[in-house]
Amino acid sequence: MAERRMERVKQPPKRVFINNIDSYASKYIAKFLSECVVGAAVVSDGETEIEEIAEDSKAQAFQIIGTVNNKPEEETPYVLEEYHQLEREELLHQLMDCDIIIYNITQHADQVDEASWVISALHNSMDSFCGPKMFILISTMMTWACSKPSDPEVPENPFTDEDFWRRRTHPNFKKHLSLEKMVAEMGKTNKTLLSTYVVASGLQYGMGEQVFHFFFKMSWLGQELAIPVFGEGNNVVPTIHINDLASAIQNIIECKPKPYYLLAVDSSSNTMMDIVKAVASVFGPGKIQQKPFEEAFLTQELSQIEIDSILVNLHMESVHLKELFTFPWVCEAGLVENIELVVDEYRQTRGLLPIRLCVLGPPAVGKSTVAEQICKHYKLHHIRLQDTISETIAQLMPCITTLSHGSNQSISDQIMHQMCDSPSGHLEDHLVIQVMKEKLKSKPCRNQGFVLDAFPETYEQAKELFYEDETEDTRSKIPPYNKEITPEFVFCLDASDAFLKDRVLNLPERLVENSSYRQEHFLQRLASYRENNVEDETILNYFDELDIMPQHMEISNSDDPEYLLLMQKISRVVGRPRNYGPSSQEVTEEERRRADEKIKRQVQERAEEEQREEEEARLRAERWEEWSKHLEEVRQQENDLLEAQSLPMRRYLMDNIMPTLTQGLIECCKAQPQDPVDFLAEYLFKNNPLTSK
Repeated sequence: MAERRMERVKQPPKRVFINNIDSYASKYIAKFLSECVVGAAVVSDGETEIEEIAEDSKAQAFQIIGTVNNKPEEETPYVLEEYHQLEREELLHQLMDCDIIIYNITQHADQVDEASWVISALHNSMDSFCGPKMFILISTMMTWACSKPSDPEVPENPFTDEDFWRRRTHPNFKKHLSLEKMVAEMGKTNKTLLSTYVVASGLQYGMGEQVFHFFFKMSWLGQELAIPVFGEGNNVVPTIHINDLASAIQNIIECKPKPYYLLAVDSSSNTMMDIVKAVASVFGPGKIQQKPFEEAFLTQELSQIEIDSILVNLHMESVHLKELFTFPWVCEAGLVENIELVVDEYRQTRGLLPIRLCVLGPPAVGKSTVAEQICKHYKLHHIRLQDTISETIAQLMPCITTLSHGSNQSISDQIMHQMCDSPSGHLEDHLVIQVMKEKLKSKPCRNQGFVLDAFPETYEQAKELFYEDETEDTRSKIPPYNKEITPEFVFCLDASDAFLKDRVLNLPERLVENSSYRQEHFLQRLASYRENNVEDETILNYFDELDIMPQHMEISNSDDPEYLLLMQKISRVVGRPRNYGPSSQEVTEEERRRADEKIKRQVQERAEEEQREEEEARLRAERWEEWSKHLEEVRQQENDLLEAQSLPMRRYLMDNIMPTLTQGLIECCKAQPQDPVDFLAEYLFKNNPLTSK
């Protein structure tokens, strides 16, 4: 045994190629294999030896190489090398360096053609192999979808691995069946150089979910009254946990079994209705609604492959898997029997963990507004005392008229009795605590989380509300409390009394009338709050005892009615939302809203531009008119000035020159001499008035 162990230690790590390692099945198979120890699967001397091998041979972990559809946004430490959009010749070059080639064709139909080319290329290149290679095709049980039972009178008899030669494929999976046959045939040429295996997998579940994700998501969101079951729901669906499938792949690599065709399904015979009902019951009230199977094709979240898969009806049993391999199953009994485990994996993998908060503070400090903003940002449930009591009473009202007094009374009975006995409908503290506790334990609060608004108010209320009878560690100094309903973040808002009084005084009359903000009532509540928070046992002290440190937030101005700065601080403390983010409908509505805003903005900008152009045109016209008027005035002034300056000269001309000159011109015209200029000059010289005198 020692020699065998040393041999394993000296074995170099095997290079394993997996296609599309960013897809669901390939991703988790790659993760699983990257954490495995080569040789551990064939050890049969007990868990102790496996652990020893794991400690001594960490270097023997598989090295994962693979292709990706899209460039990864997050790190993949379990992958040694990853390639994006490889040409086929380059892909073959990478495959020649690998010992194991795993092709998963359960999700993407385009991978069928690629896998066909790969197995053909490897088969043709066997002479160039440096060592033996193994090709594992992870196919789908849809290649069995139309198979007829061996005994028509007992259709419940399951198909086994040995029945693979009788399998009949679904019409949409004929290429898958052809590939299965090709892989099996090419593995018979030279098994020492190229061994091939076909693993027909059931519908995979676990971790973040894939084919069943539609039902998990709808149930978790809780927005629908009932979860749909397409068709009658009586069809038996073969399934397998993704890690159990990965274990089967590991054992095939290590053990090299003689059968080359293996079914990979768990031991369950769950119908589709069983699965949907189990999922719905964990996340919500467990209500389901049967719908015609045609409606599945109208569901955008379901692909054609997924629709075909959830409508299949097959009884299957993995005989080879159980007889040839001995590995610890994660969910051998199936999804329904292990629904709590599967749901926990789903929440952890997708980060869908509830966020539990509590917002405290004096009256009028803005607790409800802040709580609403938090709920809007993180998609949480806003829990207010009055709303919760009103909701509970509304649910119980139909029962009040038919109330029968009995010795064993539930909380609901006690509430109804007290409502009947109390004219005001006021509930005692212990009933209020029970109502709030039931609300916090409700499925929506457990799924998404909640924001407790101004409750509990005292140390005793908090102790009763969050108290847990059973505690795991009795030696802990921390008081026992229920972690599923106790807030993980506590925000205490505060402001000066003067600020709060001024805020209430400035509230609109419609908000103050018939409310707790009336002056005498508000001052009484404020004084009571201050008095309750100076003692040793305050609500904040309770959270301190649980190692939940309250975050104190000071409100000092009213210029930020939306509490944007405060929300930024809260977001830094709480972190990122733990939900799906906006739904496709919300994204569409947001895009439509942005488009509408853009159109409105463009229309407004166009209107403003037109108004600006009209204003500029009007101003230009006014300036032109003013300039023209001013120019006319200048011209008139110039004319007047010229007129005034030329008047003496004209007068001199008219008095002294023009009479003689005019007479000379007349005489010149009468005489019409040959040289009129000399004639006129001689005439002017002879008839000069000054010389003639």
